Formats: sequence, C-alpha cells, structure tokens
Amino acid sequence: MTEEILKIFDEDGNYKGMETRQKVHEKGYWHETFHCWLISVHNGDIYIYFQLRCEQKKDYPNLLDITAAGHLLSCETVEDGVREVNEEIGVALAFSDLISLGVIKERLYEKCLIDHELCHVFLYETKHSFEHFFLQKEEVSGIYRVRLDDFIELWFGQQTTIHSEGFKENPLGEKITDVKVIHKQSFVPHEDHYLKKVVENIQIKIAQKNI
Repeated sequence: MTEEILKIFDEDGNYKGMETRQKVHEKGYWHETFHCWLISVHNGDIYIYFQLRCEQKKDYPNLLDITAAGHLLSCETVEDGVREVNEEIGVALAFSDLISLGVIKERLYEKCLIDHELCHVFLYETKHSFEHFFLQKEEVSGIYRVRLDDFIELWFGQQTTIHSEGFKENPLGEKITDVKVIHKQSFVPHEDHYLKKVVENIQIKIAQKNI
C-alpha cells in the first residue's frame, strides 16, 4: 500500500513542504484536515451528529467523533475533502452544499501520535434519516445524534451524562437502533479550544439562518 503524503506547514499556515503521514505524526508537523459536522432540526431542537469509530481503529477505537473527517493528501485541495462525507457515512454532497466554519487549529496526543492539525471545518444541515447513512465499515460502526445544547453542557461541565440516539451496525451490516447514556469519556478527547470554536460558529450560522 502506497504511503500517504501530506503537505506540512508552520503553525501560521505557511507551506513548508511535504512528508509522509507517519513522519508527520512522529514529528508533530502541522498539516491539513477536513472536518464536516452534520446537524439537523427535530421538534424545534438542534441535534449534532457523531460517528462511532470502529473497534479496529488504531487510534481512539469505539469513541464518538466528528461526523466525517480525514486528512487532506498533498495532491488534494480543501474542496476534495468532501469525499470524506461520502466515503465514511455514505452521504453524497457537493462542496457547495457545505457551510464553512473556518480553519481551526487543534493538537491531539495519543501514545506515539503527535497530531497538529489545521482543520478546515464545515457544517451541513442534513435531512437524512438514520436509514440513509451507509458506513465505511473499516472506519465507522455507528452514527449517533444528541441535542446540541446537551452536548455543550456535557463537554463544558454543566452535565455529567446525556442521552443519545442512533444506530450501530452488526457484523452483517445490519443497522441496530441504539439509545444510550453517554459521558464525556465516550468521545475522542478533542481540545476544549477546538470544540468551543466549533459550537460557537455553529450557533452563529444557526442564528444567521434562523433555524
């Protein structure tokens, strides 16, 4: 399998060259990623969607994460990143369907992983039911949604548990409806700075659209 090559940058986003993905994470080079957050409206409430990382993932298995996300390869533009939405959760979108939430820096550390990301973050309001998500089984094993306000309160300490609803796929690829109580440790440990900026920008876009 050909090793992925990523563009590398300084912290201010100035291009510095290219390196393998392995070396990027060993050395902690800044690199570009694509993040897409899905939201929806149900009974007047805003819900935010999370993917459940499959148990075979090397990093953060069985944890809830950004709806769809991935690295941008050296040959790709930001617009190419929309492929992640189709590949991971089976939702076919055009780049023009997305709302930009800006570029947000994030640092993640896991064992030998030093992940310094320049995250190109986008928002999409979905009308899809759970039946219309088709998962990349090597990456994703379920989709869950929670009330946006509940998630904010959970992440920043006003609640210790919240309710989620969604589905998991069994080994046969069948969708199994799932409702469960989750806590902060149920999620990939993103930086507070990153998530604070994401939810603030989502709230701004919601207000502008009068959702």
